[in-house]
Amino acid sequence: MKFTKEIKVGVLTVAAVALFIFGYSFLNGRNLLKADRSFYAVYNNVEGLTKSAPVTINGLVVGNIDDISFLDSRGRLLVKFHVQEKFSFSKESTATVYSTGIIGGKALAIIPNFESDARRAQPGDTLLSKTDSGIEGQIMDEFLPLKDKIENMVVSADSVLTNVNKTLNPDTRKAIAVSLTELNKTLVQVQGLSANANQFLAANDKELSSTIKNLNKTSKNFAAISDTLAKVQIASVVKDLEQTIGKFNGVLDDVAEGKGSLGKLMTDDRLYTNLERATRQAEMLMQDIKLNPTRYINISVFGKKNKEYEEPEDRKQ
Repeated sequence: MKFTKEIKVGVLTVAAVALFIFGYSFLNGRNLLKADRSFYAVYNNVEGLTKSAPVTINGLVVGNIDDISFLDSRGRLLVKFHVQEKFSFSKESTATVYSTGIIGGKALAIIPNFESDARRAQPGDTLLSKTDSGIEGQIMDEFLPLKDKIENMVVSADSVLTNVNKTLNPDTRKAIAVSLTELNKTLVQVQGLSANANQFLAANDKELSSTIKNLNKTSKNFAAISDTLAKVQIASVVKDLEQTIGKFNGVLDDVAEGKGSLGKLMTDDRLYTNLERATRQAEMLMQDIKLNPTRYINISVFGKKNKEYEEPEDRKQ
């Protein structure tokens, strides 16, 4: 049986159309050779979810997004997606929009509800919807407080720099430059002193070594003298000193008790009385000699008699 050209062209055209439809569906993430089910979910914001985005269950890709359109005048979005027939889940399961990575796109994850009394989801059912911020949301939640701190730090740093600029006026900068110059000169002088000290030590190395040796000998001799002094028997000297102090204390005790001449002199009141009386009589004698010298020295040129002794009215004169 021979086919005409018209039949061949028709068959090829149908095959090309079928191939185009299959390829287009496949590129949109739908395999016409496999049975699948379509479901819906309503969102206020799909967070950048696009057509042909993957649909996953527990991380496994089980379908794709078929269509995203506005549902009403409030701007709610209706998402249509299909899932392969292999896995069944309840109508109370949640369709969550999430981010596949930091720089990746969005995907739809079905969070199954495994309650025993939950009704099995049928094609055309509308699942519960949820939007997960994902890694980007977590990063933003962590970054926002850090952003505020960074802004505060920048403002504080700007204030500090402003105050520094105000403080570092031309006079202050000039003074700092002069101080640095003087400091540099001081460091140069210190380096010169260090070099001179090194030269002095190098030139007098032998003398310093000899001096150190002499100091070592002197310290050894001093240690020997100390050992010799430590070995001296000073017990007898201390004993003699104690005996001398004991005798001196005995003499003081005898004086205090009135023993001996010194003791009687220190304790006998009669001796003091006699000495006072003798002193008074000596004073009276001297006074009488002054008043009547002729009574004791008799020199008469013309034979005149001496006057009789007259006792003075006041013996103290």
